[in-house]
Amino acid sequence: MPLSQRDTDHVFQCLRGGTVPERGLETFAVGIERERGELHRMLELTRSGEGAVKFLRGGYGCGKTFLARLTAADAQQRGFATSFVVVSDNDLHFHRFDDVYRKVVGNLSTSACPLGALADILDRWVASVEESLIALGKDPDAPGFDAAVLAKLDEELVARTRNEVPPDFVRVVRTIFELKQKGQLADASALLSWLSGSENVASSARKLAGIKGEIQSTDALAYLRGILAIVKGAGYAGLVIVIDEAETILRMKADVRQKSLNGMRQILDAAGGFHGLLWVFTGTPDFFDTNRGVKGLQPLNDRIAFTQVDGFAPLKQPQLALKPFDQKRLKEVGMKLRSMYPTTDRARFEATVSPDYMDSLVREVSEGLRADVGVVPRQFLRRLVSVFDIVEQEPDFQPAPGKPPIEPALTHTEASLREGRPEYPPEPGDDQGYEVVNF
Repeated sequence: MPLSQRDTDHVFQCLRGGTVPERGLETFAVGIERERGELHRMLELTRSGEGAVKFLRGGYGCGKTFLARLTAADAQQRGFATSFVVVSDNDLHFHRFDDVYRKVVGNLSTSACPLGALADILDRWVASVEESLIALGKDPDAPGFDAAVLAKLDEELVARTRNEVPPDFVRVVRTIFELKQKGQLADASALLSWLSGSENVASSARKLAGIKGEIQSTDALAYLRGILAIVKGAGYAGLVIVIDEAETILRMKADVRQKSLNGMRQILDAAGGFHGLLWVFTGTPDFFDTNRGVKGLQPLNDRIAFTQVDGFAPLKQPQLALKPFDQKRLKEVGMKLRSMYPTTDRARFEATVSPDYMDSLVREVSEGLRADVGVVPRQFLRRLVSVFDIVEQEPDFQPAPGKPPIEPALTHTEASLREGRPEYPPEPGDDQGYEVVNF
């Protein structure tokens, strides 16, 4: 199915800036059919009621973020809600479950609501409950209808969570519904912010629901269970949470790394009890295979260890290995993007950006960047789109090797890789591993 003009513009604007688009990825996905199929299998497993976890493993430039975003898009097409979270060493530590919760809920997305979807999901759940009561013969205009809705909401929460959500969660959900029915939308919105993990909700709004303070780390996973219940109650197949760039943990201080890896271990240990929730993490081999990372925490390493035999790795194991780009795959991506580019003269555009020119550009970018697979794909795509733009803009322009010159504009990570420097400064004790702690 062709992309809309809006999605096409989104794709090329993101590529100009060297970032992975959020939409339209399937139109230029190349060479990842088996890996994508395995993630589809995980989605169906989750749809059936399992709680599951998958790790995408690969070096820089292997397309981990691309496949992670594509998985989120595939999930939404299959009726899931999703949340895409990028790990930051400033505001996301896995032992602070309230941090994780806040990021996950704040980034909730559905096919109907691209971001901040909790309000829409809650409304859809309430609407489905109302429709079910009306189907049973309840009169929506009768005085006791709202009370019947509240009772049904309580009943569904208990059934879907086995009564394992905090009492405050139930009180807030009930109060949001009651305030909306009374037309007190500002107060309802404030409580919705509180339910999303906000720490800046006025005490007057919290008082309406009989709650104090904010969601604590010790309760956050239980609140996430409640969010999952609402997602499924709203008619979604389940929830997919993507945690991108988990290797960021390696740049943290040793004590924070230990806590974050243990927090991740606890999340994975609990995952099987979250029926209909799929976690997808992305990380580099350094994250998985060094004592500074997963290998240093034995219980976590035992849980997700990567295995291969004679260079062949099972797709169904916890870690799904992604292969680096080669020149053939880069050209295929380039040709797909050429066919997508919005041009006013298709024949001239494709004759100017010919397959032979594409071959020369692939070779030039690869050689100019020393064939560093962690750098080439992003820089190739930026360079290619700049050529597309000039060809469309200047009728007399003829692209050729060296025109325009390559300006890598490397990220800090890419520059470190190219110069052979470690991305993070080594520390004493990097090889010692970590103690097991619980939070």
